[in-house]
Amino acid sequence: MNFNPAAKAKPVFAQLLQILTPELIVSLRQGYSFTRLRHDALAGVTVAIIALPLAMALAIASGATPQQGLVTGVVAGFLISALGGSRYIVGGPTGAFVVVVFNVIQQHGYDGLLFATLLAGLMLITAGLARLGSWIKYIPLPVITGFTAGIAVIIATSQVGELLGLDPRGVPGDVIGKVRVYIDRIDQFNADAVAVGCGALALMLALRRWIPRLPGPLIALCLASAVVYVLSLPVPTIGSRFGDLQFALPSPHWPALSFARVADLFPSAFTIAFLAGVESLLCAVVADGMTGARHRSNTELVGQGIANCASALVGGLPATGAIARTATNVRAGATTPLAGIVHAATLLLLGLVFAPFVRYLPIAAAAAVLLVIAWNMSEIERFRHLLNAPLGDRVVLLLTFALTIAVDLTVAIEVGVVLASILFMHRMAEAVRLQSHETLIQNDETAAADASRAGAGIRPRLPKGVEYLELQGPFFFGVANVFADVIGRIERTPHACILVLRDVPLIDASGVAALRDFAEHCRRKGTRLMLAEVRPTVAEALGRMGVLAMSGVDLYESATAAIRDADVE
Repeated sequence: MNFNPAAKAKPVFAQLLQILTPELIVSLRQGYSFTRLRHDALAGVTVAIIALPLAMALAIASGATPQQGLVTGVVAGFLISALGGSRYIVGGPTGAFVVVVFNVIQQHGYDGLLFATLLAGLMLITAGLARLGSWIKYIPLPVITGFTAGIAVIIATSQVGELLGLDPRGVPGDVIGKVRVYIDRIDQFNADAVAVGCGALALMLALRRWIPRLPGPLIALCLASAVVYVLSLPVPTIGSRFGDLQFALPSPHWPALSFARVADLFPSAFTIAFLAGVESLLCAVVADGMTGARHRSNTELVGQGIANCASALVGGLPATGAIARTATNVRAGATTPLAGIVHAATLLLLGLVFAPFVRYLPIAAAAAVLLVIAWNMSEIERFRHLLNAPLGDRVVLLLTFALTIAVDLTVAIEVGVVLASILFMHRMAEAVRLQSHETLIQNDETAAADASRAGAGIRPRLPKGVEYLELQGPFFFGVANVFADVIGRIERTPHACILVLRDVPLIDASGVAALRDFAEHCRRKGTRLMLAEVRPTVAEALGRMGVLAMSGVDLYESATAAIRDADVE
């Protein structure tokens, strides 16, 4: 049989052009009206009001300044909407970055963070151009849930001291160390800070319960600031810790570049890129579910990468799509990415207007906002649900969760993904091995005929001296040894061996090597190997790796044709 593995595909240039075309351009080409502009403008302003306090609170928790949080929201928020692959994503700093940003600043300084963010942006752009957007979607749910729940615990513990009004100096970065310091300093708590923080927390929870449409964090922060100012309460504020807030967009500045810094900051940059990619695509999936639209994952990665590079160049923080802000954007009536652009412009205006008043914002109230963010990140119901999953998934969930809290975020991601991959491969191999006696590899002596299959009923009519085998399931390295073991149990030497591969959806290098070894074994024994009903993708792999060109190996469209040809001999 002549097999042509060449598939019809768009030219590389056309594919790149499609990836580099933002969803903003696509949506505007489909038509735009004043009504849609009104909806986008209203949605953008609504989201900006919510994003203002979040950007500052997340920056403070990350060890940065409120200005840097606002700069990130404006610059990265604008570019994510303008260049991304989703109509509804609103970007900016998020809780997922708090821990990694804090650790990078502690270890490498703020300039080190800028370099790591720039490097992460380049990774995202490369991933998008390489069309790896769909791959990120394959990160298992237990890994994502355990990782985000661990980050939520770290954020929550980091804010307990702020809520109590404790001195933040000398507090270590690890969770256990923080708890020990808090216990040692518990007698130094500030009763006024506790009252302000708990009051802000209670107000946010009440507004979310009874009037969810109101921007609870902004209202709570404004009222807390007013109470502290009017009553002259002795609590830490943004002004007492950071001084007066002078907000302006800085000029682009390249961080110091060197190969040594690349080696030092590569793990952190990878973590930032991973978080940005996963959270942005999860955010896009949520928006698609709410609207029925479809995002373009590779374009989204490119947009996220450019946004993070730009944020680093203007002294901002890492950014990605924010699920809560995106959901608000959808509910507020957004129709195109222009809503996200309006959000960034409004955030810039609010920063310029309200910057002088931010100095009165109490740190304890900002901590209350972050505690709410941490609770939302924890996804406690999903975590509980996954505890009822099969044992392997539970192990992945709990191990990722524990490593995130106790060791390191990068280690948690790597171990979680590797363990989940091993678990998946084990399950795949087990699924195939369960069928090994009757189904994985069948021959005319050991297998019962199955009338529902295309090859059923032909074994009784096999010509003398012909061996008939069927292989089922993905033929990857996890089952290559099983194949070799079963083949090794064939005692007689037939003049022809028919191997049916109709139920092999994919094959990897180990599987090809196992078939190559089998073909070589057949050649030495003088047995003709007849491969039948091979799927195009499998045939392409066998052709590329030289199996089909081996002497004594033939390819047939059907098992019947192979049997008929064998019978001629």
